[in-house]
Amino acid sequence: MRYEVTVPIDAPIELIWRLTVHVEDWPAFLPTVRRLDRLETGEIRVGSTARLKQPGQASAVWTVTRLEPQREFTWETRRPGLRLTGRHLLETDGGGTRMTLVLEVDGPLSGVASALIGGMMRASLRREADGFARRALAESG
Repeated sequence: MRYEVTVPIDAPIELIWRLTVHVEDWPAFLPTVRRLDRLETGEIRVGSTARLKQPGQASAVWTVTRLEPQREFTWETRRPGLRLTGRHLLETDGGGTRMTLVLEVDGPLSGVASALIGGMMRASLRREADGFARRALAESG
């Protein structure tokens, strides 16, 4: 199953990229993140991991699988019977940025998970996109 939300943000792509890859700051402005601990130091890169605690879910370790500066940040985690892939896709949109957040749920239990919590996943993506937009507007003045 694939869930997706796209929002225009009136802020430069460089700012949105910085907010995206500084994952350790997410709990301060994203209502979808209770706690996030990087498991390595230094700049985020393919292979970097973080322990993420989200509302109503057990903590999970997410691993960065794709990183294309100012375009794409992708990471994934596994749960019994599931693989979840989160993508943050950025595009220049005039003087601002178009951010697309994607959550892909694969595996033998993906149909069950989607039936049970598909609505929650859609709502979480929307709240996360809104959180990025609010933070970008606050930082850009």
